Amino acid sequence: MIRIAPLGRALAVAAAASLALTACGGGEDSAAPASSAPAAESSAPAAATAQGDGVLTVGTLLPQTGSLAFLGPPEFAGVGLAVKEINDAGGVLGKPVTQIDTDSGDTSTNIASQSVDKLLQQKADVVIGAASSSVSLSVIDKITGAGVVQISPANTSDQFTTYNDKGLYFRTAPPDVLQGRVLGDLILADGNDTVGILALQDAYGTGLADNVQKAVEGGGGQVVEKVIYDPKAADYSADVAKIKEANPKAVALIGFDETKKIIPELVKQGLTAKKVKYYFVDGNLSNYGTGKDGFPKGTLDGAKGTQPGAQVSDDFKAKLKTIDPNLKDYNYGPESYDATILTALAAIAAKSDAPADIAAHLAEVSTGGEKCKDFKSCNDLLTAGKDIDFDGASGPIEFNEAGDPAEATIGIYEYGADNTNKNIAFNTGKIAG
Repeated sequence: MIRIAPLGRALAVAAAASLALTACGGGEDSAAPASSAPAAESSAPAAATAQGDGVLTVGTLLPQTGSLAFLGPPEFAGVGLAVKEINDAGGVLGKPVTQIDTDSGDTSTNIASQSVDKLLQQKADVVIGAASSSVSLSVIDKITGAGVVQISPANTSDQFTTYNDKGLYFRTAPPDVLQGRVLGDLILADGNDTVGILALQDAYGTGLADNVQKAVEGGGGQVVEKVIYDPKAADYSADVAKIKEANPKAVALIGFDETKKIIPELVKQGLTAKKVKYYFVDGNLSNYGTGKDGFPKGTLDGAKGTQPGAQVSDDFKAKLKTIDPNLKDYNYGPESYDATILTALAAIAAKSDAPADIAAHLAEVSTGGEKCKDFKSCNDLLTAGKDIDFDGASGPIEFNEAGDPAEATIGIYEYGADNTNKNIAFNTGKIAG
């Protein structure tokens, strides 16, 4: 159970394991989400007006390669499952939905930009992705500038809340201010009053590190060392040495695939999970396992981590496996599924597949109407002239004026001796503005 945050904090986690959140944004009765507050220095041109052609085309910009490639399979499966269910129920506007898959890569390559060019050339109405906040920041102007909707299932950087996205960017994962506060509270609740932070140098890593630090220090703890590292470094011995010298009781690891190199270095320098508490985040909360491709047994025993998103039911996992039988992780699969279903429902509500029309109805189909939890039942209600409120596989989704979820669920996970994690708690609440 997470302790109650001090007075004045934006997050309070109640004894019933729910969290109440306060952030800038819209209310539940708001109409279509307005453009996120434009940055004063922005000189981005107005968005083009992309026209619908009667066929809803969903493009994916998700990691097949790069440092977040482990997130790709569940995300692709989530989109694929949604498209299958939509088309099995008759499609959108009387026609099957078209799905075009592309690779987002990571920020070390230009793959994402090339993939966006491909999707725009093939007249995608919405782009689902990217998983990496930094990758999305590198292509958001190209996507929204073309008048196309972008919905990320996994972007959590706070930068998107106030980004000048022309009202075309949305996400089904909550901003990192939430995860940072839950993680900070968790670290302190476990009795760790001194904390070291190892975070990768990008928008996601530095932003989440700052939010964790605010949470820890706001709760009376101390961040004794914060190391921002190069994710492409040959080794991390110097970075880990700085953490070791500070002698923290806990280490927050904020990174991606390079975590596989950092953990052995922590162990090598004597900072084992028995000596310091490890804490992971969504970018590296993977099931590492043991053996050839994993860590020695017990390496992560007792380590904990946080992951935005509600509990993934066994039924939903089974459905995802009909799309990809080899799935091992399910991170952001539900959010990808929900992003695709919401896109289809918004197009039906708008009676148009034009991106601007879809954007104008995304809040409408996710807020305030009659509850429904799958495409067919929601579509039936829309056909009957009813207002709907889609609650998805990732939990309730209500877009605020910034295109962020107005409700959020953060899961807390703990590793066993087999270096795989299991959920131990979920914290759910509203983000009110």
